Amino acid sequence: MDEHQKRLTHYLAAYIDELVGNGVDEVVISPGSRSTPMALLFTHHPGVKTYINVDERSAAFFGLGIAKAKKKPVAILCTSGTAAANYYPAVIEARYAKVPLIVLTADRPHELREVGAPQAINQLELYGKHVKWSVDMALPESLPEILQYAKASAARGVSLSISAPAGPVHFNFPIREPLIPALEEVTFSNRRREKRVIGGLRGLSTEMRDDLLSVLKEKQKGLIICGTGLDESAIESIMFFAEYHGFPVVADPLSQIRGGEHSKRNVIETYDAFLKIEEVKEAFKPDLIIRFGAMPVSKPLTLFLKGLTGVPYWVVSSGEEWQDPIAKATEFIYCDENLFCIDMKTGAEHNAAGWLHQWKNVNDVSRNILQTRDQPWNEGKAVKQLIEYLPDGASIFASNSMPIRDLDTFFFNSDRNISIYANRGANGIDGVVSTALGMSTGNAPMYLLIGDLAFFHDLNGLLVAKKYQLDITIVVMNNNGGGIFSFLPQANEGTYFEELFGTPMDLDFASAAVFYGAHYTLVKEESEFGSALQSVEGHQGIKIIEVLTNREENVAIHRKLWNFVSQEIEGEFKRNNL
Repeated sequence: MDEHQKRLTHYLAAYIDELVGNGVDEVVISPGSRSTPMALLFTHHPGVKTYINVDERSAAFFGLGIAKAKKKPVAILCTSGTAAANYYPAVIEARYAKVPLIVLTADRPHELREVGAPQAINQLELYGKHVKWSVDMALPESLPEILQYAKASAARGVSLSISAPAGPVHFNFPIREPLIPALEEVTFSNRRREKRVIGGLRGLSTEMRDDLLSVLKEKQKGLIICGTGLDESAIESIMFFAEYHGFPVVADPLSQIRGGEHSKRNVIETYDAFLKIEEVKEAFKPDLIIRFGAMPVSKPLTLFLKGLTGVPYWVVSSGEEWQDPIAKATEFIYCDENLFCIDMKTGAEHNAAGWLHQWKNVNDVSRNILQTRDQPWNEGKAVKQLIEYLPDGASIFASNSMPIRDLDTFFFNSDRNISIYANRGANGIDGVVSTALGMSTGNAPMYLLIGDLAFFHDLNGLLVAKKYQLDITIVVMNNNGGGIFSFLPQANEGTYFEELFGTPMDLDFASAAVFYGAHYTLVKEESEFGSALQSVEGHQGIKIIEVLTNREENVAIHRKLWNFVSQEIEGEFKRNNL
């Protein structure tokens, strides 16, 4: 091989080998010319599983989904130009959802930048502050010190991507032509990674622990809030901590606390329904709030917390994050959640039985109504039936807008191992299909709950499912438009509402199912939904169940149910003089 090919091959192979040695063994590649040598070397590496996804936006979300499911860094690779720009939405989501993503963009060499060369844009710091680290890599060289630089950069990038808070890192690779590496000259090693970054758990100093304990022991009405991004290994510790102190736990569906075999004696799951009630909000004012994870989905909970004054509010996080959208936090406690709960259990147990009983009583009333109240067929009832049908060990990926809110309302505490996921980093609907498909590469049966707008927005993501025969059941709630907007104030602006917010598309998703080789079922009536879920059990691949609903009726039924919950709880308060 000539000198250029030697430099190209040795340099990129050294980088890739170190990347793989540090745990990056899955790569999503979008075809392109400038990224050719890296694509060939990744495919040539025996320790790497590669996926090909033509659309860079879909590819990035697909990689993000793999990383979310397997809780490890995943690489995405594309060519130069606007291909790299199409990664942007997923990079933003990865940053705010704390997902480790290794973003690899090929680039023109320095002499072809800003001179009118084709497919050459300014890719330096392309993702701005939405990545934890961005580096414009050196041009390929085979000098020993440059090969060490390539390895060190790979190890550093992986380390940064997984360190708390996890997130994306960006490597920009300028590459000169010719672009073909000498694969026959490459022998990838199976040895242990050459460079390692070792970290430990972050704990509290004795002084800080004692300071927090002095506050905690004086509180009898503590409230624990658990949101998305919570380390699942900490769930048992949080439950023991809550029971020790007699504090209720308000658990977002994305916290993974509502499902599983752990204790749920203190878990409150219907707060979104009863925190709309003024009497409840007045009676349930805590004297201490402790939050693990991000803010939950629930708007009533957010408004309840915003209305509190003078209440100590602790945000516990294993990484340095300033997650305080309502500006109420008084302490940011950067500590491993397990260690925090262990440290805060010292001393006498609290006697807060009355406080906890109040929350449990109202939660029981609300749950009973939401579980048993008969109502006409609507999206909420369909979501409740879907949850009841799910097999143990299944995962649901919920689109934003109404699907995640219906799950918040109807996903009740269960000993079944049901996991709920969503893209709540940036709360967008783009890339939902692709993210769910990435998550389907894990071991759990995957169900995607999505609206018609979000499904259409990422419909081409289904190509990768067809190509790799991924197994997923997609439930599309088709109300012919943006259902969430019908719950918002602009729904009263009748003149332009449909054009600007309702956005009816009148699409036939049966045709899309044929296009991507999916098994398709149309559900028009309540009696058809259960059989539709059963009918897909024997099919592998993409299964689409399209559920037709009516936006206006759905809003009316939801509001009627919420009003009934409010009336019953207000009556409970009067009967018990609460």
